[in-house]
Order: sequence, then C-alpha cells, then structure tokens
Amino acid sequence: MIEMIVDSLRASMMGYQRVVILKERDAEKYLPIWIGPAEADAIALKLQDVATPRPLTHDLLCSVITTLGAKVSFIVVNELHDDTFYAKLMLDINEVALEIDSRPSDAIAIAVRTKAPIYAEESVLDKAGIVIDQETGRPILANSTDRKGQISEEELRRLSAFTDFIDNLDLKDFDKGKP
Repeated sequence: MIEMIVDSLRASMMGYQRVVILKERDAEKYLPIWIGPAEADAIALKLQDVATPRPLTHDLLCSVITTLGAKVSFIVVNELHDDTFYAKLMLDINEVALEIDSRPSDAIAIAVRTKAPIYAEESVLDKAGIVIDQETGRPILANSTDRKGQISEEELRRLSAFTDFIDNLDLKDFDKGKP
C-alpha cells in the first residue's frame, strides 16, 4: 500500500463530474478518481474547515463509528475494475480489525474527518496513476508508455473512462500556493 494525500478537488470541463486527485505522499504520482458533486462538497467542506449547522451524512457516520467505540484506522483504495474504483474503511474496535466496503469518495470524506491515513494499493496506481510531464505540465499515464513515450492503444481502451478527462486536464497550477 502507498500512502496518499488529497491533493485537490477539480471539476471536469466536460460536464458536472468532479474528481478528487490523490497524490503519493512521497512521490509525484497522482490518482484521479471521479466522484459525485455531493461527495466532492463533503470533502471540500472539511478540508476548508467550513462548519455546517447540521451534521452531513459523513459527519453522522463518523459520530456513529465513535459512539460504537470504533476508530477509523485508515482507508484504502484497493481495486479498480471496469473503470470503477473500490475502497475499504479499516476500523478498529476493541483491538479487532474490521474491513468495511466503501465507495472511495465516501471513504475519503470519512478519512478527512477522522484524520485517518489514506492509502492506495500499488496495483491501482499501476493501472490509473498519472505522472506530470515536467516540460509540458501535461499528465501522462504512469507505467503505461511504450518505448517512444506514447500511450498504447490497449491502455487507452482499458482506461476509457479517464482518457478524455486526462487529455483535457491542466495541472500547471498544482504546485501554486504550496510551500
């Protein structure tokens, strides 16, 4: 498992899709995951420390977890099948580890609320991770280039849900405002 951080939340120019961009904590590989607008808002509100008058669903779930005596140990984006990401919440209750299936967006929303570490399986990063070309500032698919640095047709077909988004993603401002 590779530790990740929430790098940013973005809106696709092709529609109302949102994407959460996870970044390897100690490297320059990114993992874009498409999420719904409600989940994007839930993540953004917590990252920006915006208080809400009533608990959101993710706040409620965190409260239930705590009230039941459990703790979120970490979350992991553990699989990618047919362009769909899967995640797990890893809970600890009385020194017993529990795995709870989750959508990545919900798991991330809970992780930012509980300050739990976020991980991605290496196999997921191998399939969908991107690195940024330092010369052009454009993303390229990690571990999926042929000898000439071009993305193979097979890789483009396999990652069809991400191709248009990645082609139109402008990451030039990723490092702006960071120390």
